[in-house]
Amino acid sequence: MSAVAPPAQQRSHPHAGAHQGAKPKLYNQCHPERTLLYRTIAEHFETWLELASAGQFDGQGDHHTPPVYVEQTFRKYLECGIFAHGFARARCDACGHDFFIAFSCKGRGVCSSCNTRRMVETAAHLSDHVFPRLPVRQWVLSVPKRLRYFMQRDGAVLNRVLHIFLRVIEQSLQAHCPGAAQVDKAALHIGAVALAKPQVHIHRFGSSLNEHVHFHVCVVDGVFEVAAGEADATAAAPRLIFHPASGIESTAVAQSQVCLRKRILRAFVRCDLIEKTDAKEMLAYQHSGFSLDAGVCIEAHDRAALERLLRYCARPPLAMDRLRKEGASLVYRCAKQHSEPTSDKQGRKVDELVLTPLELIHRIAALIPPPRTHRHRYFGVLAPNSPLRCAVTALAAPVQTGQLGAREDATEEPSPAEVEPQGNGAPTPCEPVPPPKRSPAHYLWAVLIARLYEVFPLLCPICGGQMRLIAFITNTAEVRKILEHIGVDSQPPRITPPRGPPLWDNCDALADEMLEALPDWDEAAQPAPDDCADQRIHW
Repeated sequence: MSAVAPPAQQRSHPHAGAHQGAKPKLYNQCHPERTLLYRTIAEHFETWLELASAGQFDGQGDHHTPPVYVEQTFRKYLECGIFAHGFARARCDACGHDFFIAFSCKGRGVCSSCNTRRMVETAAHLSDHVFPRLPVRQWVLSVPKRLRYFMQRDGAVLNRVLHIFLRVIEQSLQAHCPGAAQVDKAALHIGAVALAKPQVHIHRFGSSLNEHVHFHVCVVDGVFEVAAGEADATAAAPRLIFHPASGIESTAVAQSQVCLRKRILRAFVRCDLIEKTDAKEMLAYQHSGFSLDAGVCIEAHDRAALERLLRYCARPPLAMDRLRKEGASLVYRCAKQHSEPTSDKQGRKVDELVLTPLELIHRIAALIPPPRTHRHRYFGVLAPNSPLRCAVTALAAPVQTGQLGAREDATEEPSPAEVEPQGNGAPTPCEPVPPPKRSPAHYLWAVLIARLYEVFPLLCPICGGQMRLIAFITNTAEVRKILEHIGVDSQPPRITPPRGPPLWDNCDALADEMLEALPDWDEAAQPAPDDCADQRIHW
């Protein structure tokens, strides 16, 4: 969300709060219309939409018209953070200072601000309310490009590969848990009690804005077992025994990779997606294209590192700080070297991608997920229908109360009795109004900003008091009147209409010039031929 303060009220208290010592970090307003990405999309989106609808880009196939949700996502992004489309008003009851907060689009795939908010919210929920305070290991799987094509376009194939991956992780953890070696696997409840509980992130993009389906699985590094005498797993709070894993090193990961390669290729052959001979050839390759990594492990006490890992898993495809403009082209710096064809004569891989504005929009459009598509899934005892989910997630609560407990309760709205000042003669409510129930998976936007940037946006810059939202302005006439009063542009940024290639604009004028330049050969005088032989034919 973007914020702006009325200039008149900023000048009314130029030195207020100076006696309180060092000033805290303040929330700076954001202007999305000034960013390079916004200017590029506002200038070239309509042109891209016309060309994409006509099938002017490679790889479109028979699907010429972009999906409706892609167009809606781009248009919502062009309204995100723009005050001309409405805003909320925050006010400090102590000094009367107020400022405006623009509405956000809450989209996925384009808006960097909303994508960052979703990333922080997902990581905060998982670290605060889902993952217990136990070691967590990340497993990452990537498959060859030949198989990614089917996974990108068929959800059933994607789910099948994911299920195979999870089963291999389960077997690997069971084999490397010494405490569970003597446990009868058949006696475990549905096999999910003794399984590690991964939380799966499905990434559909690579570091160079390309379509690259791969998996990030965050797993508690060990297995769970229902304690003796707790055979009824449907009880309210069954007692669980955790067996930590040990010895998961490069050799064990290499064995799991070999097992994964065989099972995934066998599954593709059974689905008639590849031939059996091709699967045998891929098994014989020295560099098969399968990649498995499990080298990142977070200790049980390091919750900050766990949250950083979860943010990495839930990160958006586009990073604004990697995009810059050089002349008429856009340069995107990749996190890794990309393997796409380049203009380098020596054929070396470079870490920068040079794109035209239309190519950048086309790549972003291909990475926009469809609506109501889950990017992360739960498995094992963390599955929604698992009877042991409540018992395991209860272990995520902090051991000590105090600041950690206050951090957990930060997702709740304060009651009116807490935010309303009780001055002289102010009516005191008979009983406090209970705050509305909020899901632990949803955080207030102010809490997320404070958690990410360590800046609380509802902190008054004048007196340092806490501000609160008092109004939401959505009426167009009122929005325009207020913005003109405080000196802010009341018109949204201009969206450039579609246009053709540069030569199309002057093609008629060029054609007229060419016609005028050509001589009239019918009226021009023709020289007489040197040879005047009779060329008539006589029969």
